[in-house]
Amino acid sequence: MELGLHVPDFTWRGGVPALAPTLARIAHDAEQAGFTRLSVMDHFWQISVIGPPEHEMLEAYTTLGFLAAHTSTITLNTLVTGVTYREPGLLAKAITTLDVLSGGRAMLGIGAAWNAEESAGLGFAFPPTAERFERLEETLQIILQMWSDSEDPYQGRYYHLGRTLNSPQPLSSPRPRILIGGSGERKTLRLVAQYADACNLFGGPELAHKLDVLREHCANLGRDYDSIEKTALTPFELGKNGEGADKMLDRLRELHDLGITVATGSLRGPDGPELVAAYGEHIIPEITTW
Repeated sequence: MELGLHVPDFTWRGGVPALAPTLARIAHDAEQAGFTRLSVMDHFWQISVIGPPEHEMLEAYTTLGFLAAHTSTITLNTLVTGVTYREPGLLAKAITTLDVLSGGRAMLGIGAAWNAEESAGLGFAFPPTAERFERLEETLQIILQMWSDSEDPYQGRYYHLGRTLNSPQPLSSPRPRILIGGSGERKTLRLVAQYADACNLFGGPELAHKLDVLREHCANLGRDYDSIEKTALTPFELGKNGEGADKMLDRLRELHDLGITVATGSLRGPDGPELVAAYGEHIIPEITTW
């Protein structure tokens, strides 16, 4: 089993002048500790479960480019990009650029988007749910075409591309992996089965059921369920002195037994940056043997 580190909170000691050096230190410590994934949210404002919208929020792909320059092995991705925030061609170029400049360490995390408030605030369109999922499917088709040998036009209901040229192509072989985030049973998990290399779910009591739904979609589409990487978000509650290690290991063991191979935890609060190295001491050496 592997651990991913998710950084959704940038409200740290030292304020804005300390953001860059603190983030660089987090990335270095995460890689040294043995984390294999490093992710950020794709939001314009802070989300309510973490803090008020006025708290600091960095643009996702600029941040991942910065993190690429301060790491050498860890995989970089968003959890997850909202499909309405960028045109598909631009998104494909952003992931390609990240992949090339990081030496093949980019992963596309994508979902149907949900934050109507920040979209309205900054003037982004926010279509109804059904349309966002249709746009998500077209975006996946466009990006896969741009990461292929085809430069043919793409004509969808919402997107029209005259030439899907993408030069340079990614370094990842055969292409960057695609992770779809979300647990919607009818649409999201069907898209995972049809297009994705990985899913990202919440590590709560419904996880086993969601995996069963994914398994059913795979059977209906003729997809090998085992070929899809299962990742999950779970609380990281180690404590400053590692007193929560046993409880956390029990939770990770439960996820592992359900088939989760990458557990991702959020780094929150002003003390978050100081805790990264502790996971390498208390958690990662244990779970890598599972």
